[in-house]
Amino acid sequence: MSLENLENILLTLLVVDAVALGVLILIQQGKGADVGAAFGGGSSNTMFGSAGSTSFLARLTTWLAVGFFFIAFGLAYTAKERAGALSDLGMPQITAPVSGLSEEAEPVAELPDLTDLPDLAPELDTDIPQIDAQELTGETEAVDSDIPDV
Repeated sequence: MSLENLENILLTLLVVDAVALGVLILIQQGKGADVGAAFGGGSSNTMFGSAGSTSFLARLTTWLAVGFFFIAFGLAYTAKERAGALSDLGMPQITAPVSGLSEEAEPVAELPDLTDLPDLAPELDTDIPQIDAQELTGETEAVDSDIPDV
């Protein structure tokens, strides 16, 4: 059985167990319901015998809760195994040298002296006229205000 099939089966069992546990908890009566038996209403719950349904439903709830936790732990285990199997896929393994630089390292080539290069930038015209934004848009900066001018 593959890991994916086991995970799908466990997930299905977990959902069924959770739904059954929820329904079983909703069926049970609270401890405050026994107060009504003191006033004559206790004889109507005799479906599971004279002892009542609390012992049977409580045991069934316990077993469903234990099963829920075991199934959840099984799902966690399958997820861990699946993640471990996927971590090796698609990632290149790079082996780094353990020791530092070797003693026979290649010499670094000297950089050329760049101070002797001719200036390749063209002469810039320093007579560039400055253009004001007001000349382009024709608008003046105005502040809209409700305060009257004095």
